Amino acid sequence: MYPCQRPRKEQVREWLQNEVAQHRPPPALIEIRRQLGWGWIEMEREERQREGQ
Repeated sequence: MYPCQRPRKEQVREWLQNEVAQHRPPPALIEIRRQLGWGWIEMEREERQREGQ
């Protein structure tokens, strides 16, 4: 299993600044999570829950 960590605050701030600089509306929450890699965290959590049952 690969270790997954949430992005650091600095990474999120940098990403948000880049998005704002492009002058377009923010993407949907699911797209933000995908771009930041949070989907992997959810998948790992679900896998752990299945193994624990």
